[in-house]
Amino acid sequence: MKGDQHERAFSTPHRNSLHHAAGVREALRAGHEIALLDVREEAPFAAGHPLFAVNLPLGRIEERVAALIPRKNVPVVVYDAGEDLAPRAAELLTELGYSAVSLLQGGLEGWRQSGGEVFIDVNVPSKAFGELVEHVRHTPSLPAEDLHERLRRNEDLVILDARRFSEYTTMSIPQGRSVPGAELALRVRDLAPSPTTTVIVNCAGRTRSLIGAQSLVNAGIPNPVYALRNGTIGWTLAGFELDHGATRTAGAPTAVNHEQARRSALALAQATGVQSITPQALGDLVADTTRTLYRLDVRSPAEYEAGHLAGFRSAPGGQLIQATDEWVGVRHATLVLTDTDGVRAHMTAHWLRQLGWRHVHVLDDWGDLPRTNGAEPAASRGHSTPHQNWLRRHWPPHWPRPTHLCSLIWPAAGFFQSPYTRRVFSNTFSAVAPALRMARPPARGA
Repeated sequence: MKGDQHERAFSTPHRNSLHHAAGVREALRAGHEIALLDVREEAPFAAGHPLFAVNLPLGRIEERVAALIPRKNVPVVVYDAGEDLAPRAAELLTELGYSAVSLLQGGLEGWRQSGGEVFIDVNVPSKAFGELVEHVRHTPSLPAEDLHERLRRNEDLVILDARRFSEYTTMSIPQGRSVPGAELALRVRDLAPSPTTTVIVNCAGRTRSLIGAQSLVNAGIPNPVYALRNGTIGWTLAGFELDHGATRTAGAPTAVNHEQARRSALALAQATGVQSITPQALGDLVADTTRTLYRLDVRSPAEYEAGHLAGFRSAPGGQLIQATDEWVGVRHATLVLTDTDGVRAHMTAHWLRQLGWRHVHVLDDWGDLPRTNGAEPAASRGHSTPHQNWLRRHWPPHWPRPTHLCSLIWPAAGFFQSPYTRRVFSNTFSAVAPALRMARPPARGA
């Protein structure tokens, strides 16, 4: 009943509807479904926005909104920073059939004046979560200088790059191998069969290496595991050379190691409250017009293109954790993940639960559900805007991306140590610490 009242409160036409920031914060705290859209371009969005705002520029609404907000009667609150973009966006959303659109009263400044905090960078909840995981779990890490010396001594180690393959092949740590985030737990036992081999996980900055390394610790592998502190950016800033054009990847896991990974991933998912779902129950969720549903295939894009369940989007697991808001526009929606191995979906789901998503399910049995193949339409994949493409074409490949620099600045500036940030983490991720404690593996002797 309370959820129905919440949606009715947002259901008036946008021309007559201004929603106060306090009401948005209350909906977020109460667990009601809501989409808070920032309709500016990415650069001003990254300069400051509410924690759970999703960036959907006005010029991209028509191509991206159907995938980002699939339920048209969900409450949608739109804002800008005084550029007069929000009224036009609300008008367009209404024309596209969204029936509960409202404007944030006062826009971004109204949010500030009401006591709301703003955050810098993109994918902030995921990046903040990575810092929380490191703080709570004491995720092991080492600096670039330490790794460089280990490589010079030819120590027994493997370097696993948790980014997308396209990022890896552009620039990578010497001897690194591409094993995107969700693949790590599935493939690490074959890449480091000796328990004495040191496993080092890197990304470009911090988040994916921290989550990747902690995934392997959670999965209980016996090896020493470290995140490379500040990733390829830290490597570059230390004065070391990166590789360019590397193509090393991981092969298929052996049956024994696959089964061990599957059992471990399932145990973690169950410990953190992930629910299994049957094809029949999935059908019920699809038919439910009162809940927003995201169906996400967390395998690699190549596997997805070769064959996938109809209605499922491609969302490689590591990227889904790193940038959840690029796939999921409605906070407190229902997420159903799937794969074909029983590892990647469960590993991804156990992190999503700890990220604060309450309704996370894994579909293991595809049954007779309809299948299709081919890549997603470009709009669904959230391709870059023309100005972003221009920047990426002209940005020197050995330079760190500007947004990645923020990931380094946060810890260095004591971001997590401020009383306000501690309070935000406590309020936002209140369900995380208990789940992390449940997922903590037995202490290792090393």
